[in-house]
Amino acid sequence: MNEVVIPGSQDRPYPDLRMLTHMMYGLHLLSWFSMGIFSVVAMIINYVKRPDLPDAFFLSHFRWQARSFWFTLLWLAVTSPLFVFFWVPGAAAWFVIGLWYLYRFIRGWLGLLENRPMPLN
Repeated sequence: MNEVVIPGSQDRPYPDLRMLTHMMYGLHLLSWFSMGIFSVVAMIINYVKRPDLPDAFFLSHFRWQARSFWFTLLWLAVTSPLFVFFWVPGAAAWFVIGLWYLYRFIRGWLGLLENRPMPLN
């Protein structure tokens, strides 16, 4: 019998860790609906699992998620005075930060789906 092999369907190493990484990307994206609580949960998982990562591929994704989270938090804190004193510019700044956040996590998730490591920046 001839077996049909679909590209990308080969056994991937570490399926449990891959599923966990997918789940973490999903939590980060769903955090828009939880006021950020899901992102905090994903970051706790990130830091608990990081010492057990088997290779640089997963490390790049975990680092990408952590940097995205912390830079988002930093920019929200820096722009919070704008939001308090000048509502419209603050809301615009937070909207742009939110779009950047979505971009980072969608890009990371697509990279995971395509088996690409994330850049270290």
